[in-house]
Amino acid sequence: MKVRCFWVNEDPLYIKYHDNEWGKPVYDDATLFEFLLLESFQAGLSWITILKKRENFREAFDQFDYKKIAKYNENKFNELIQNSGIVRNKLKVKAAITNAQLFQEIQKEFGSFSAYIWNYVDGKPIINKFKTREEVPATTAISDKISKDLKKRGFKFVGSTIIYAFMQATGMVNDHTTDCFCY
Repeated sequence: MKVRCFWVNEDPLYIKYHDNEWGKPVYDDATLFEFLLLESFQAGLSWITILKKRENFREAFDQFDYKKIAKYNENKFNELIQNSGIVRNKLKVKAAITNAQLFQEIQKEFGSFSAYIWNYVDGKPIINKFKTREEVPATTAISDKISKDLKKRGFKFVGSTIIYAFMQATGMVNDHTTDCFCY
């Protein structure tokens, strides 16, 4: 039997996500935006809730196409907050649209969002050696710094805890515990 990180339950969706995505370095802007959007919707909820709705989010948000999302109008906004397949939080839906617009501003400034975000870790994952749940932080000095900069740029739902979860999901940090087969 494979040993996995403490947070993985028996849900096949969770296992698949842990084994195939979580902690694997992502350098593609489209995928980075997908995780930024999903993590922002996760605020105050469990990740499994978002994972179970991920395909609904994908369909509702035009395959996470940030160029399309940046152009959403009031009609599209109203359609989204009526969509029971996603998290219908008006502030989070507005944030997704705003963040898509600002995501493109960062791309213009840095050449890509990937170049911007990965610069915080010198372009390579931070490999942690955590053994227990208690050792894994909710935030770090780097997530604080990224969060502060994104907020200064106008991004919403990008607190340090959300950013650290984003860093874990996109492999900027490898927080698989040392007993996990993915470590």
